[in-house]
Amino acid sequence: MKRRDLFKTGLATAAALAPRVARAAAAPKIRITEVKFLRLRFPGTTPRKRNAILWSGGGAPGMTQLEVHTDAGIVGRSIPAGFNEIIERSLAPVIRGENPFYVERIWDKMYRQWRKPVAKGAVIQAIGAVDIAIWDIIGKALNMPVYQVLGGFNERVRVYAAGGYYEEGKGLKELAQEMEGYVREGFRAVKMKVGGEPLAVDVERVRTVRDAIGPKVDLLLDANNKWNAYEAIRFGRAAEKYDPFWFEEPVEPDDFAGCAEVRQALDIPIVAGENEFTRWGCRDLLEARSADILNLDTVIAGGITEYRKIAALASAYHVPVAPHGNPFMAVHLLASIPNCLIMETYPGVESKYNLALPLFPVKDGYITAPDKPGLGIDPDPEAVKKYRV
Repeated sequence: MKRRDLFKTGLATAAALAPRVARAAAAPKIRITEVKFLRLRFPGTTPRKRNAILWSGGGAPGMTQLEVHTDAGIVGRSIPAGFNEIIERSLAPVIRGENPFYVERIWDKMYRQWRKPVAKGAVIQAIGAVDIAIWDIIGKALNMPVYQVLGGFNERVRVYAAGGYYEEGKGLKELAQEMEGYVREGFRAVKMKVGGEPLAVDVERVRTVRDAIGPKVDLLLDANNKWNAYEAIRFGRAAEKYDPFWFEEPVEPDDFAGCAEVRQALDIPIVAGENEFTRWGCRDLLEARSADILNLDTVIAGGITEYRKIAALASAYHVPVAPHGNPFMAVHLLASIPNCLIMETYPGVESKYNLALPLFPVKDGYITAPDKPGLGIDPDPEAVKKYRV
């Protein structure tokens, strides 16, 4: 056969196969039908505790899950960060009838309906919850964990234990015991609160924890936006000798210049972004040189679809990400990106406050990404029967 004839034959074969290839590559025909909420309430009372600026806890433990239903019988789930009324009234009508595999279009459609004023705050948090539930649908439809659908980077994710709150009757001895317990549980990084007591008291708390956990465990400090720049610098200089792994949210969240000033004054890596939304908030933080590490929340910042853009933008500045908040919502994202630093999670003692969704086992400071289809957060059916509100 001559080359010209071979070329013609190849074109004809390709043309004949094209419709079949197109059909094989098309997204599954599945549609979103409705949105519901699953609410569970567990026995007991959560401990009353505070960070530098507010109290939390003291009520009945529980969990709320968003459920996005489809005509294929697949239910996508996420754990929202509140503002469920926005999901029910404003977002559910927008996503109903959409194919979840068009996740980028759905995100843009949810976002673009809010133009005056531009969507921020509660709206973005609601969008983030819906988006993550849609990724759960996609993973389940493909019978793959979400991080593999996204393009897996690493099956293991480094984690830290979030704790060290202020509590009534909790002194230095109890704080040290708490942190030592996290290390015994398998954590190699622990976080404590600062900013809620006078500077000398907080510095002594940092010293106590460092002595308790030893030099090989990373110690993270979180001020929850308590200070102005000069106060944060003063504290940071006093705490630097205890080798903090990072200094989180040292100043008010809208003080980008003050955060940059703290970053320039200290050798401790500065973390910011927990109170920001979307890639545009990330851009502003990066351009202001406010942080060495970004900790935008996976749900609050806009969901997995948006956070992939945030992580990519941060990587262009050689800045790692370490999301604030719920690890169940962050783990698949972090297992799929190269600039993941570490993930916030909670120690095993917290499992008693959620009897339907066990926490990740921690080994040598790491957890393994869930291998179930989707996010792997479907609650235990027996627990749902027992604790459903």
